[in-house]
Amino acid sequence: MTSDNAPARQSGVSGKTVQDYIDETPVWSDATPLRSSPLTDMQWLIWGLAAAGKFFEGMVVFTTGVALPLMADEFALGASEKGVVAASSLFGILVGATLFGGLADRYGRKQMFIVEMVLFGIFTAVLTFSPSYLIAVAALVGIGVALGCDYPTAHLIISESIPSRIRGRMVLAAFGFQAVGGLVGTAVGFLILFENPDLGAWRWMYASTIVLAVPVIIGRFFIVQSPLWLMFHGRVAEAEAATERLLLRDPPYPREVVLHSPQTRDPHRRNLQRTILASVPWFLQDLGTYGIGIFTPTILATIIGASIAHPRNTAELIQSDILATKGAAFIDVLLIVGIVFAVLLADRVGRIRLQILGFIGCAAGLLLAALSLHVSGTVSGVLLFGGFMLFSFMTNIGPNAMTYLIAGEVFPTSVRGTGAGFAASFGKIGAVLTAFLFPILLKDIGTDLLLLILVGTSLVGALVTWRYAIETKGINLEKLGEKG
Repeated sequence: MTSDNAPARQSGVSGKTVQDYIDETPVWSDATPLRSSPLTDMQWLIWGLAAAGKFFEGMVVFTTGVALPLMADEFALGASEKGVVAASSLFGILVGATLFGGLADRYGRKQMFIVEMVLFGIFTAVLTFSPSYLIAVAALVGIGVALGCDYPTAHLIISESIPSRIRGRMVLAAFGFQAVGGLVGTAVGFLILFENPDLGAWRWMYASTIVLAVPVIIGRFFIVQSPLWLMFHGRVAEAEAATERLLLRDPPYPREVVLHSPQTRDPHRRNLQRTILASVPWFLQDLGTYGIGIFTPTILATIIGASIAHPRNTAELIQSDILATKGAAFIDVLLIVGIVFAVLLADRVGRIRLQILGFIGCAAGLLLAALSLHVSGTVSGVLLFGGFMLFSFMTNIGPNAMTYLIAGEVFPTSVRGTGAGFAASFGKIGAVLTAFLFPILLKDIGTDLLLLILVGTSLVGALVTWRYAIETKGINLEKLGEKG
């Protein structure tokens, strides 16, 4: 077997691009190409460490829904303070995505990949031991800043190291660990409440992530810098060495890496369209995904009567939290099922089609949940759980997954971190608004109207995606500037 691209110097070409080397597949001696070549150990290490970051995000954000009633009781929080707690980590993500996304373009993907996880560990420890409401909020903001950096950086460090043909499924498979983290966070919260039924249980929920974070921090020191980033900055020798480490195999291939830069046109001509496509649908989907995700236990408790309206003591408060958490965990499973389908379909069906379909499905699911309020008995329960389950499935097969994937692909290498970071921050404006306003709106306008508003925002998301569509399935990221 040989490669489908002859070594550069034998062919008389001055070199190949980084992505050309990454995309190479073997061929048989009669020139029949194989469909793929196995990923290297370094490529798998990069993927696993990036997936861990998404896991921690899901675990922390969705743990808040379980921990919030206990924190509220311990610190005597009102509705506004509850909203601040729920929105704190999301506000931090908003800040961190823009701030650190730009730094990843300037200082390198690997550097920010390490910094974000160190910050995550520090602020999670502060949260665990926080003696007051204000310190807890500050720690949650710090955790969010670290996780915000992860939005662009984790995507870039995977997508710039993976063959174009499978880039979508690999990025989304890592992103799917956000849903796994959400489910684990909910489950850990339930187990801790069950085994340790006191107000301080919420501290253990957050502390459970610290032990997991330590090996991830260590591992990130041992990955290679993005060769595409090095090449863009003119550090050709370092890019060649990084490409060789990235593609190290047994037997070794390629034996020698000779790089040249791809010829691209002005990449900025379509950046407005790219920015709208990457940012506005993300904002609209976060309104629903984080609002429903964080407050599913509260909504379920309110609608199906799992809660005690006015808990007389800590035991009743915890029992209410446990019952609602069980229902939330059951629905969260559909997030994982949805992301599995997204992984399988993204590189086949395409990003744009899945995002539009997902938005429409989210609207249908939320409409079913709203209709459940106008019937009674078994039918009400079926519509409620069916609607939330459909929403959870469709948001992860569509906009929750695709907005993340698209934002890290539509921008050229020179501004990819900045563009993806801005999109994530813009999206998190929706998440912050929702997390802060949900406790207030649930009380003031009711669940019914709130769900109908989210039906409308989902349909607008489908419309914007269709209007500004740029399909990135299978596109060579190094040559993206040529599409301008």
